[in-house]
Amino acid sequence: MEVAPLGLIGVVAALVPSGAPLGFVAILGVLALIGILIRNSVILIVQIEDLVAEGQDRWEAVIEATEHRMRPIALTAAAASLALIPIAREVFWGPMAYAMMGGIIAGTAITLLFLPALYVTWFRIKEPKQGDEPSVPENRELAQDPA
Repeated sequence: MEVAPLGLIGVVAALVPSGAPLGFVAILGVLALIGILIRNSVILIVQIEDLVAEGQDRWEAVIEATEHRMRPIALTAAAASLALIPIAREVFWGPMAYAMMGGIIAGTAITLLFLPALYVTWFRIKEPKQGDEPSVPENRELAQDPA
């Protein structure tokens, strides 16, 4: 939820040069944009939590989840932005298209950069020093290798 307001940076950055007004239709686009950004955030957080539940160190889980989900999130955002191009020059739908395109592009970049940093800061996760044993949750059961 923390990244949703930051998507407004992209909305303003797209509406100002295009000259499109921030009217009712553009606000509808902002509401749709918030849903897209929150979905991306949830996907990333769930991936981090899944890796931690599997017993991975929190620091490594944040890095791996971000690397693992970056391509799907970026490609989905690119597809959504490109899909709005045909209606961008329409009088009625243009402001919504510009608001969503700018917000999706900026919001996705912010989600992929800001959210992992916010997660690490919020949970006070420290970067492991060289030679340190990775911290593993206490309740993890060790998998036995059958070989």
